[in-house]
This record gives sequence, C-alpha cells and structure tokens, in this order.
Amino acid sequence: MKKPIYLDNAATTAARPEVIEAMLPYFGELYGNPSTVYSLGASSKQAEENARGIIAGTLGTDPKNIYFTAGGSESDNWAIKATAEAYATKGKHIITSKIEHHAVLHTCEYLEKQGYEVTYLDVDENGTIRLEELEAAIRPDTVLITIMYANNEIGTIQPVAEIGRIAKAHGVLFHTDAVQAYGQVPIDVDAQNIDMLSASGHKLNGPKGIGFLYIRKGLKLRSFIHGGAQERKRRAGTENVPGIVGMGKAAEIAAKTMQERTDTERALRDHLIGRVLAEIPYARLNGHPQNRLPNNANFCFRFIEGESLLMLLDMAGICGSSGSACTSGSLDPSHVLLAIGLPHEIAHGSLRLTLSHETTKEEIDYTVDQLKMIVEKLRSMSPLYEDFVKHGK
Repeated sequence: MKKPIYLDNAATTAARPEVIEAMLPYFGELYGNPSTVYSLGASSKQAEENARGIIAGTLGTDPKNIYFTAGGSESDNWAIKATAEAYATKGKHIITSKIEHHAVLHTCEYLEKQGYEVTYLDVDENGTIRLEELEAAIRPDTVLITIMYANNEIGTIQPVAEIGRIAKAHGVLFHTDAVQAYGQVPIDVDAQNIDMLSASGHKLNGPKGIGFLYIRKGLKLRSFIHGGAQERKRRAGTENVPGIVGMGKAAEIAAKTMQERTDTERALRDHLIGRVLAEIPYARLNGHPQNRLPNNANFCFRFIEGESLLMLLDMAGICGSSGSACTSGSLDPSHVLLAIGLPHEIAHGSLRLTLSHETTKEEIDYTVDQLKMIVEKLRSMSPLYEDFVKHGK
C-alpha cells in the first residue's frame, strides 16, 4: 500500500526515529523504577531529570517547575480544577474563551456545576480574543484566566504576552493550553507572565500518553492524582520513564530545528492557502491570515459537507480533518467555527490540513489537485449549489 499523504499533524504526529531510539532502552535493560534507591532505578531517575531539564530550558524556567502528566487533557484539568480549589476563598470566577479545546471547556462546565462562575469570552472573525473585553471581565473574585496559546482547529495565535500582563496587573493567575503551540513557536513563561502551561508529547513528534504541566514556583496547587510521592508529591503514580525520555528528546529536537522547520512549513502552508483560495471558488480561509501556527491551514467550502470531503480525500490517499480530532465523531459543526461567526451550513464544510517537517511541495500540489476535483464532484451533487448557480444566491 502506498504511504498516505499525512496532513493531520494537529491530531497527532509520527514519533521521530531519534525519539524511538532514545526510548527503547527504558522498555528493556533500563526498566528500573525511578523511585527506588539502587542503580537500576537511579538510571531511570537520571533520564527523567535530564528530560525535565531539557523541557524547562525550552520555556526558560527551572526544572523543578515541570511536572509530568499523561497528556494535555490531564494537564488542563489539573491546572483549572486545582486552581479553583486552592483559591476558592478568594473567589469562584474563571475567565476563558469560547474556542478553547474541550479539555478546558468541559472542565469549566464541570466547575460551573460545583458553584463556580465562568465567563466565556467572544472572539473576533479571526478567532482572536479582544484584550479590552478580557480586562473588563476581570472581577474581584476572579481567580483564573485560561486562554489557549494557539487554536487547535484554525491555528490562530492569541496575544499571550498581553494576556499575561493583564492577568499579572490584576493579581489573577494565567494558564495557557499550549498543546498546539509548544514546539512550534518560541515560549518564555517568565517574559510572558504565564503561571501554568499545558503541553503534550504526541503533538511534537514524541510519544502518546505523556505531557507536562508547568507550574510557576510558589503556586499552592493540590495533587490531581493521589497516591505516592512522585513528582515532588504533586502527581502520584510510577513515572512513565520511556514516555518522559521520548518527550524530552522530541522537545530537544523541536527547539533545535524550530526556526528552519517552521520557515519551511510556513512557506508550504502559504503555497497551499494561495492555491486553494485562487483555484477553488467559494473557499474561505479560517483563522488569522498571518498570526497563525506555521503548519495550519483551515478552510470552509460552501455547498459541501466536510465528512464526505474527508472520505474522498482518504480514497485519494490524503489524511485530513474536519476539525478537532476529539470531536470528529460529532455531527455538529465546530464550536470554533461557530464562534468566529460562520453559519452552520458553511461551518459544516470545513477542512483542516496541518503540515509537518516531512511534508513536501509535491504532496501539497497533489492534495490541491485532488481537492479541486473532489469539491467539484460534491458540488455537482448538491441541489443547493445548483440553485445558487441558477439564481446567484
């Protein structure tokens, strides 16, 4: 079978060979539990701390501020729920946006059922929050602002440094879900006044089942998982040493290759966007035209349905997405696309294509060529499109 053209790197990425190679010894000869005192366990502990140090360096922080988790969703849950609990005596008000990942939105909905109040900020047509609305939403009882660094569907990057400045000025903690941004854009948690940050290994060519939460020193957050004294008594459970090693290696490679890699992705992304908008009628780019992740292109095509588009692309050997991988089983249009003001009938015709360091111009050109034929085929079967062509409305 011919290798597919994989353009769904926002959903997950292939682990780099160097990452797999670094992990392998910790499945076999170096299998010791890092909490033990003998040398076999000490080898695992050292590998874990090496990875912690690498990741801390990519954020400009101390390794003691990095706590390993099972992934981005756990990190988001931990940051939001633990902050809500720890600062409940100050207040029970949280601010987020309408386009967050469901790991944030569903956690906030859970807290609303526990008596907390959540303000969901609107975004503009590009998916960017309005800073004046954020500042106006802050109240004396606000304990947390949780705004994603970059959107997983439309790729828009938020003004994180400005959000951090506003939060700090008002004495409110700031958490950012950086699952899509980490490894794709430079991040400095001190310069950007970020108090907590979530990331996940499998989004940057690392393994699945591993992530981390950065917690600024001095924050009094409880453990999210109770049990042993691992992760400095903040996250119980025997550490996933192979995963930690793999994420450390992936973070190291991502940091070293970031400039060249993202320059290449950005050029290919712009070539993709340019061809689609120029060659496919009634196509729309979603998200900010410039201030977006370097590998993200999200489109809507009028008069077609996204799931049919994905199936035909798959038959052509192309892997894409109609939005977040976590909601691909839903028949509802993307909450992100609705939040930026798209009507249901247009939001249903969405396509997200996300590139990697392995994507080639030939693959992009093949994808656009196939996409043109598929869109034309689907529209030829659409009575809405036929009526539009006849009556121009």
